[in-house]
Amino acid sequence: MARRLQVSLAESRVFEVLSELKSYPEEQTLEIRLRQIQPEVVLLDVSTDLTAALRLMRFLSGFQPTIQVIAVHADNDPQVLIQSLRAGACEFLFEPFDLAAQKEAATRIHRLREPEGHSKQEFGKLVTFSSAKPGSGASTLATQTAFALKRLTGKRVLLADFDILSGSIAFALKLNPTYSLMDALERSDQLDPGLWSSLIVNVGGMDVLAAPDAAMSDAIEFSRLHDVLEYARMLYDWVVVDLPTVFHRLSLFVLSEADQSYLVSTAELPSLHLARRAVGMLGQLGYGKERFQMVVNRLNRKADISTADMEKIFTCSVFATFPNDYYALHKVVTRAEPLPADCELGRSVEEISARIAGLGQSDKRTGATVLESKPALSEG
Repeated sequence: MARRLQVSLAESRVFEVLSELKSYPEEQTLEIRLRQIQPEVVLLDVSTDLTAALRLMRFLSGFQPTIQVIAVHADNDPQVLIQSLRAGACEFLFEPFDLAAQKEAATRIHRLREPEGHSKQEFGKLVTFSSAKPGSGASTLATQTAFALKRLTGKRVLLADFDILSGSIAFALKLNPTYSLMDALERSDQLDPGLWSSLIVNVGGMDVLAAPDAAMSDAIEFSRLHDVLEYARMLYDWVVVDLPTVFHRLSLFVLSEADQSYLVSTAELPSLHLARRAVGMLGQLGYGKERFQMVVNRLNRKADISTADMEKIFTCSVFATFPNDYYALHKVVTRAEPLPADCELGRSVEEISARIAGLGQSDKRTGATVLESKPALSEG
């Protein structure tokens, strides 16, 4: 049946198949795949194992953002049709999957997704920083990039510490927040401007959502995490997120939601080795190399390894490098302030921030006049 459906879909061109799962997955596996692919529709086989299919259908019916589910069956079975609709399916297709039925289903789904008079909400950009090895400086780069984006664009910026294992941004900025990410997750279905203002702390003109004081397990509901991210993107033009190492499930989930993602490595051999493993893992999980950018931190000018050598190790290009400017960094960390633009590291952070924001050399807060650099990540 699946083969015949594929042939019919290829001929009709009503639906484009982005991915195919050969068996019924667990909910968490399905959720990660959906976050990666971001489909509008899921066609679900209710013929092979109705019980398993209905379980997944009920899960999909509560998924955010909304995904429409089409039940697919070998016959026009009225009992299966009723069970599917009750479980959350919006359409029911059965063999021989004729073109007219597919077009009618697609038309109805389009009306559900884009009702008349609907206007889309403008969302801010989600930018993430993670590393393959702890201590590579991802938190510092996330913090300083957020400061630079605020300075360069003058827009609303949120710096969110999602490192539930060892988040340190609040400590580095000498903040004493009353609430943290965990409080936002617990109240994700109640978020409003008043509640949100109590969860964040303002520093240097940007808002900060702190990580919890104590290390947390990875038992976080991804649906709540998605709700917090979506709410933040409604409030801010830029949401900069510091993540645990890229091997953590939370990081993989947020990376699937991000507009731009940066994987931080240093030039030391252990970090290079783990970064290479991370790139391979991301590829195996379906994250193409266009979904993230590699950056190298604390690069010594006298280092024996070149950028070309590191690209061979990573098997992907290096988007940017940052110098090992220890004294400038020590000064700003001690004072809990942004890097000045007149130091070597400050210039590098400002350059990558301008590239992230799509700004040219002459751009300030008044808007873009030159767009010379390539975008950090193609949107999809």
